[in-house]
Amino acid sequence: MNKAITDGLVLSPPAFGADLGIWSRQDGRPGSDSYASAGTAVYVPADQDFGGCLEMLKTEATQPLRWMGETPILPGCYLRVTVRVKAMSGNLPTVRVAATPVAPNGTVAPGLATQGAAVALSAYGRVETVTAIIGTGNRGGVDLQWSDAVSHAHVGLDLGGATGGIVRIEDIAVEDVTGAFLRDMMDWVDVRDFGARGDGVADDTAAFLAADAAADGRSVLVSKGHYRLTDHVTFTAPVRFEGTVEMPVAKRLSLTENFELSTYIVAFGNEEEGFKKAIQALFNFTDHDTLDMNGRRVELTAPLDVQAAVYDKTTYANQRKIRNGQIQIVDGPAFDTEIVTQSCNFDASDPVRLTGVTNVASIPVGSLVEGPVGVGREVYVSGRNIAGQTLLLSQPLWGAPGQQTYTFSRFKYALDFSGFANLQRFTLQDIELLLADKASGILLPSNGLIFHVKDCFFTGPRDRGLTSHATGCQGMLIDRCQFLSTEGTADVQDRHTIGFNVNKNDTKIRNNRAVKFRHFAVVSGSGHIITGNHFFQGDTNTLGQRTAGMVLAEAQSKSVFMSNYVDNCYIEWTNEHDGDPAFQSELSFGGLQIVGNIIFSSNVPSSFAPIHIKPHGPGHFLNGVTITGNNFKTIKGQALERVDYVDDTHAPLDVTRFVDVNVHSNTFQAVSKQFQNPITLPVVENTAQETWEADLGDYLPFGGQARVVTAVAAEGRIKTASNATLWTMPYAFAGFGTAGQAVRLTWSEAAKGKVFVTARCDAPT
Repeated sequence: MNKAITDGLVLSPPAFGADLGIWSRQDGRPGSDSYASAGTAVYVPADQDFGGCLEMLKTEATQPLRWMGETPILPGCYLRVTVRVKAMSGNLPTVRVAATPVAPNGTVAPGLATQGAAVALSAYGRVETVTAIIGTGNRGGVDLQWSDAVSHAHVGLDLGGATGGIVRIEDIAVEDVTGAFLRDMMDWVDVRDFGARGDGVADDTAAFLAADAAADGRSVLVSKGHYRLTDHVTFTAPVRFEGTVEMPVAKRLSLTENFELSTYIVAFGNEEEGFKKAIQALFNFTDHDTLDMNGRRVELTAPLDVQAAVYDKTTYANQRKIRNGQIQIVDGPAFDTEIVTQSCNFDASDPVRLTGVTNVASIPVGSLVEGPVGVGREVYVSGRNIAGQTLLLSQPLWGAPGQQTYTFSRFKYALDFSGFANLQRFTLQDIELLLADKASGILLPSNGLIFHVKDCFFTGPRDRGLTSHATGCQGMLIDRCQFLSTEGTADVQDRHTIGFNVNKNDTKIRNNRAVKFRHFAVVSGSGHIITGNHFFQGDTNTLGQRTAGMVLAEAQSKSVFMSNYVDNCYIEWTNEHDGDPAFQSELSFGGLQIVGNIIFSSNVPSSFAPIHIKPHGPGHFLNGVTITGNNFKTIKGQALERVDYVDDTHAPLDVTRFVDVNVHSNTFQAVSKQFQNPITLPVVENTAQETWEADLGDYLPFGGQARVVTAVAAEGRIKTASNATLWTMPYAFAGFGTAGQAVRLTWSEAAKGKVFVTARCDAPT
């Protein structure tokens, strides 16, 4: 900083000349006596040391010389007054810089130092340099420390000591030396002061590191320019970028004191590159576990391969988080789905592998697998062996032929974590993915634990909101997210987008909202807690079709589905990810609790059922199911025949083996046949009969049989044909009728009256 340069201020007095009227013999203020008529000073035009100079005879004990012009005094500005003097004859005086501090009203500012240190002239003809620094700050090196009450000064010198000597004085110089105090005055250091060139060619790494080391509690300024860095750079001081940097992919910039996305974007001059470099630093110990996007929107022109951005790690288990921003897709070919059609071999003894894949190198990991026969929903390529021409699948195939043609579709995701072999405890929070039907949202790592997505928006995914192509979904948490499809105007059966899928166990899916996907979720594995979600999938068609909102693709689900709002879609429970879907000796359909949900539909046909079970092989049965406290309601269309349905496209349920089925305390609006287990209903005979029968088919869940009668209780008197009271009770049989859904009561003689019969579709084992 130099005010003479930057602001054009006049600081120094003019050169000495024939007119001595501007040089005061007193304090320099207007009206003071000048040297013009004193007879003790004369201008010398050609001194051998000074050129033009002033020659003075010392006649007073302290003889002042002041410029009557004004040198401005500015807060934060430091001025050095320099005087060069030599003795010519007579007594040798002392010399000191002196200045008069003047307030804005023209008076002398009181109580301030007005003289610098005195220097004694020691020999004739020897040039002595005398200096003093004037400034408003109380700082080391300042000789005349003034306050901000001073507006200007009259600078000059004082001659002290014995009188009678003659001296010559060179032109007095005043210069701005604020730069000498800049390091201490400013709270930053500039990388250019440590050798950084900023020309995009020179390696500025060492200068950056040196500036950080010298900051010592201050911040670092990367001033304007383009800086090439060839190695890792870590700033332990706060850093501010006016210029930009470039670094190799393998090198990282770590900002430990102001680690947030905005700084990285400014540093690299590009949103995508800044985002990648910030992610790289996040995974490399910047003393921060969170990358704050500062509410910024980052536009992606290509999928962001997170592992490639991190570069040096394929596994990571420390907690890390990205939060608080938007990611917007810029449409382009980089987001086009890769589609490969390939004939493959399949062996049912190894149901997660396809072999004989001649074009295997062209099939990317993470591709969706589809085929004519035996491929469940949301099966992905989880790995490949190019030399062995094999593909590893995320889920088993079932019933596929030895050879058939498959279609492999590799969707492109805004954030692609698939390059990580294992990633644990990673969180995305308060992120809005503005996908606009141009890209899918998130592809999970191959393996991992506790991937957490919370308070995020998946807005308009092209194909998928979030995909697990392997086991990276183990223990996944999805909390308070919005899944917003672009297919709202499409008929339900024409939609193809899916909110998310799960392959492994123990996920927590809580308090999310999903709008008009084909499926909100396809969930394999077990041990899930699915609660507080609202997903709806209807359209405007009269008595329109509906698809599954929640697909549970594991027979032994061991899951809780509770307090959700299921709107115009159904819950589908399958075993489509079982490589051998016929019941063997494993646990069958069980371990599922559907409790306390609002299950609503509108404008649907009577055949619509909100709960489907779809076995993919024979021999399966219900083995531990609880459906209680739910509200089933339909409006506008037709009343539902019933809410439970068994899709026997591949196989029926074995209704003779139901165990521990609890269906009760549900409420129904516009449902004709309301399922319960156990079911208690009245049986009335007005004409005396020895055997009474009751068909429970309208009540027993999922086509179950009446397998056991647990109670028979008479209401009022049971009478014989002659109206005498019958005091004996009947014995009961269950499982009558063609479907085994009727019960029979046999009395000791013909009887009439009313009893309540309680029966179950399951029996103790």
